[in-house]
Amino acid sequence: MNFRRTLALLLLSTLELLHLDFINSEALQLTQEIYQDTLNKNKLVFINFYADWCMFSAQLAPIFHQAADIIHEEYPDVKFARVDCENQQQIALENAISKYPTLKLFRNGKVLRKEYRGQRSVDAFSSFIKQQLKPSMVDVLKPEDLKIDENRNTFIGYFESKNSDGYQTLGKLADELRETTDFLAVLGDASTKERAVGENIVFKPKKKSGEVETTYTGSHQNFELLKQWAEDRANPLVREITFENGEELTEEGLPFLILFHKPEDVTAIQRYKNGVMRELMEERGRINFLTADGTTFAHPLHHLGKSIDDLPLICIDSFRHMYLFKKFDDVDVPGKLKQFVADLHSGKLHQDFHNPQPDDNDQAQGHHHGQPSQEQQQPETPEKQADTDDGNTDNASPDQQIGDEPEKKSASGSGSGKSPPETVFNKLAPSENRYTLLHWRDYSGNYRDEL
Repeated sequence: MNFRRTLALLLLSTLELLHLDFINSEALQLTQEIYQDTLNKNKLVFINFYADWCMFSAQLAPIFHQAADIIHEEYPDVKFARVDCENQQQIALENAISKYPTLKLFRNGKVLRKEYRGQRSVDAFSSFIKQQLKPSMVDVLKPEDLKIDENRNTFIGYFESKNSDGYQTLGKLADELRETTDFLAVLGDASTKERAVGENIVFKPKKKSGEVETTYTGSHQNFELLKQWAEDRANPLVREITFENGEELTEEGLPFLILFHKPEDVTAIQRYKNGVMRELMEERGRINFLTADGTTFAHPLHHLGKSIDDLPLICIDSFRHMYLFKKFDDVDVPGKLKQFVADLHSGKLHQDFHNPQPDDNDQAQGHHHGQPSQEQQQPETPEKQADTDDGNTDNASPDQQIGDEPEKKSASGSGSGKSPPETVFNKLAPSENRYTLLHWRDYSGNYRDEL
């Protein structure tokens, strides 16, 4: 056992002793034998996936135990639990644990799509759980009480009463999709006008999404059909990147195809989405299709030698380099967007940037820092590089999070060597000042010196 791992274990022991006076070790220690049974028997199970040699796991342990004491006393059907991933490797693999500590919430036996990435404090954990215990669907009994958050997608059901089939089905769906979507049920007299031709369920997209309002036309008794319809809208092919979800998206390890747009440019968003739907459906799972408010993400634009005045524009960030789609209007030309992505996979974007031809009709302008090596001439891969900033990015400002290197504008937008730094979005990835990042997935026991 190396020195740093020994130091982490000593830190864990010290922290536990310091908090012994108010900790009753109420967080459950899960093993393979009781894991699934614990999930099935409790409404919520909040699990801390950790390793005892990880210094960040050691720091979190007493905080997590104390929060468990508070929650378990107040809510019998909620459990805080811990999984030692080195001893329970199968559970770790099932949950795709790639860093320690990872915090995930399970509702009615099913894991939530998003892991917990908030503040690690007793109050924050308690507030998070209490928020999760609120009803997944809000009942509206008066027309004036219908309040819609324009910054979130919303499903609204118009029903005669809570006994309606649609109400029961929509409520079940709300439990599964409440993370990213609001659910409202307008009942009785408040819904009379909308029920003129029968009970119905409506999807209202968030403002500036480029999507349109749609009505569900299937059976209100068919949960799976409703779920598929709702997921296609709540979790679309093209997503918006923000500083709140940037870490999550970056951790997926897929290259980004990004539209940078002006805040009110709904037309550009819809043209981009149409192009992705038309050209790139088969790329789902290999590329993340994103939109980004160019005023919020001004720093990446500066790295590309662009500004808000140049929007809209499309870019690929491969987590190694950034490449510009030459002309935004080509998004409407069949084959152009597809070829752009194909050239990423083949390595052509990289090669053409460093070896531009006088009559080159390639669709991309690349941005690369330094001279290309033989290895760099190989095709791009969705390899994710870890964040190596010295500061903790959890409390950093957006500009600090996404990179604070000096701006170096490209004079020509071609492979002249006078380009900005390489990727910038990888700086939104999980910070090594907050997590122990794992670079193996088979739990072979061959540890690298993470600490």
